[in-house]
Amino acid sequence: MTEPHLRIGALSQRVGVSPELLRAWEQRYGLLEPVRSDGGFRLYSVADEERVRSMQRHLEAGVSAAQAAQLALAETGAGGADQLQSVGLAPLAGQLRAALDRLDEPGANAVLDRLLAAFTLETVLRDVVLVYLRELGERWQRGDASVAQEHYASNLLRGRLLGLARGWGRGSGPTALLACAPGELHDLPLIVFGLVLAGRGWAIAYLGPDTPVATVRDAVGHVEPDLVVISATTPQRLRAAKTELTELARAVPLALAGAGATAGLARSIEATLVDGDPVTAAERIAAERP
Repeated sequence: MTEPHLRIGALSQRVGVSPELLRAWEQRYGLLEPVRSDGGFRLYSVADEERVRSMQRHLEAGVSAAQAAQLALAETGAGGADQLQSVGLAPLAGQLRAALDRLDEPGANAVLDRLLAAFTLETVLRDVVLVYLRELGERWQRGDASVAQEHYASNLLRGRLLGLARGWGRGSGPTALLACAPGELHDLPLIVFGLVLAGRGWAIAYLGPDTPVATVRDAVGHVEPDLVVISATTPQRLRAAKTELTELARAVPLALAGAGATAGLARSIEATLVDGDPVTAAERIAAERP
């Protein structure tokens, strides 16, 4: 344990917070844990300084003082997953959005680490990642988010999700072959779908964005999947490949997913429609095909 060494005036100068406010944080939230010197002075440690700096970061992200203190205590070892859970998802989701908006890779990854440590993967994916992506798309359409912010956030989240996907082909249950329709570049919801299936024992073969149907057919010969899922954000992507998809549906169980998949289009191709958010849809499919 680090030996306490700072009096409150020195700590105040180092962190840029007045002594009065530091005392308030100590009394209200238990943020600081000073010890008494032989002369009766309060002495603060490096750990106290770290908690103050952590709280400052949370406050800058718009979190309330009480929630910021709880998060700071949890992050610096004075609390744990249970304490993070008591704070709730909303403050952490707000911190993630703020970090991504300012193109802060260390900050965004730190928040994602805290989320994944405190909540189930399904909760983080459904209630944080997918919600953020939907809001980001809406903000981009309104002009409230820049192209740079949209690209940055999508690429950072894609990298993290694919990191979680490492080894998802080793499942001992059914096999799912996942691909985006030709011309479709948005694959984050499909990765989320695959992660949830993998968490329930499925083996995942992932072909990624903009996959020609001929490539999917070739992969079917190697993988022999129990289910093929083709995703698209617009119906036009699927309609353009309708003839090939219909032929594919005659050879292997095929499902259409994404905002571009409709019940009518799925019927005309003789495919199954994957509706609902990717997490719920994957949970449902896994329950139907254990």
